[in-house]
Amino acid sequence: MSAIKVETPRRADSSYDLVIIGSGASGATLAQKLAASGKSILILERGEHLPVESANWSPKEVFIKDRYKADENWTDRKGKTFQPNIHYWVGGNTIFYGAALYRFRQRDFEETRHYGGMISPAWPISYTDLAPYYTEAETLWQVHGNRGADPTDDASAPPYAYPPMKHDPEIARIKHHLTKQGLQPFEMPIAVDRNVENPLNSPCIRCRTCGGFPCLREAKSDGRKMVNMAIEHSNVELLTGARVTRLHTNASGTDITSVEYVHNGESHNVRGDVVVLAAGAINSAALLLASANDAHPNGLANGSDQVGRNYMFHTASATLSFAWSKVETSFPKTMAINDFYWKDPDGEFDFPMGHIQLLEYMNGDVLRGQLSGLIPYWLIPKFVADAIGERLIPFLVMTEDLPEARNRVRLRDDGSIQLDYWYNNLVPHKRLIKRFHQIMHNAGRLCHCLEGHRAQMDGILPLYGTAHQCGTLRMGKDKKASVVDANCKSHQIENLYVVDTSVFVSSAAVNPALTAIANSLRVADIIKAECFG
Repeated sequence: MSAIKVETPRRADSSYDLVIIGSGASGATLAQKLAASGKSILILERGEHLPVESANWSPKEVFIKDRYKADENWTDRKGKTFQPNIHYWVGGNTIFYGAALYRFRQRDFEETRHYGGMISPAWPISYTDLAPYYTEAETLWQVHGNRGADPTDDASAPPYAYPPMKHDPEIARIKHHLTKQGLQPFEMPIAVDRNVENPLNSPCIRCRTCGGFPCLREAKSDGRKMVNMAIEHSNVELLTGARVTRLHTNASGTDITSVEYVHNGESHNVRGDVVVLAAGAINSAALLLASANDAHPNGLANGSDQVGRNYMFHTASATLSFAWSKVETSFPKTMAINDFYWKDPDGEFDFPMGHIQLLEYMNGDVLRGQLSGLIPYWLIPKFVADAIGERLIPFLVMTEDLPEARNRVRLRDDGSIQLDYWYNNLVPHKRLIKRFHQIMHNAGRLCHCLEGHRAQMDGILPLYGTAHQCGTLRMGKDKKASVVDANCKSHQIENLYVVDTSVFVSSAAVNPALTAIANSLRVADIIKAECFG
């Protein structure tokens, strides 16, 4: 089912109990959770419905022609423009994600000391606070996994509602070799509508066009499904093509009085008793900065000067593992490694190193598109790229990106986004790459690493150029050091909540989507109790 397009808000007074800005993982999940409340809900989405078409599965259209990527440019700290890997569609970036939905570890919510004395700060909430919502999110988003197989996960959590995705033959062989070396590779938690017992009738067919692609069969669990579930309720409306440009407050700056948006070239306003911001860590911060007024001269809700700061997106590199013979795999993204998450098992490095996971299948056009930041795609012969892709198993090596105030979202004079960023935590990241290469060499595979920190943000593996973004509107108990409280409500504005990854205090070293989804379910319960009671 596809969502029904609404041209204008149906309520004559343009006033709603709840206005949600953004229909990605967090905003759509919150809307789905609160839809049954009967309260009037309006979802404002700047994008349109992504067309379900054959081009959804075309590597050339998706990765070389950037058919679905947002046509806008941002600026880095050196003044160089780049095209971010952002997609403005109903459902947000989840339409293109790799569907890996991990829980954060319990220690990820606690203060952790990293190499060089840097600190991953404690959250104002604990893993225990999110645990029931993780379970709810895993079921809602159809996560397939094997509880207890990940040595760092919560083994006491309820079993996954859906069985793990099976490994392709080549992945099973690699897992066998890694296990022989004493590691504990495990089945990745993957969110797809896959019928493992009856694959002939399964929406998910384990195709080669999953991560990075829209799913032509809509079998990947993404924000579109949550939106469709929400608008089945008559009290929920979705307005597409509605780009929110400003939040207006009362004179004292304590309440949002209207949400201004542009639709079909004209400016409009709606009112929400409660306003929930879920536009993504970069755009949510940018909107608050753009909404500065007399009561909030440095940006809305920015009395702490933290709006836009502490931007994180993971220190990530792609390791390309080669074999001389062709690889027997079409859906390789089923295995991950967390043995190095908190330290090196060899006992010589007692600091967190990170996480390793398989990436999606990469054919020649995907490779050419992903490398286009270094080499124009037309300089790489397709037959050469195809031959490499047939012998390639790609891994993502990911280390926690630590919060720094200087890493921030700014607005330039013309209102466009500037992203100031310096990489950090590189010593454990490089050690993790080296150790993984040793392990893969022992397994009989050659490796080459494309180090993300050496590339421009839209260069190597642009799928991760601005993916996993978080931290720009951090939650906390101290009003002077955070933007929202533990309930994700603004410290300064009574009717403003934030539910996307911008509220993250740390990035951990696993994909952030499930934590954002679980937190949005938690905040939905808070809004229902405190605002809809």
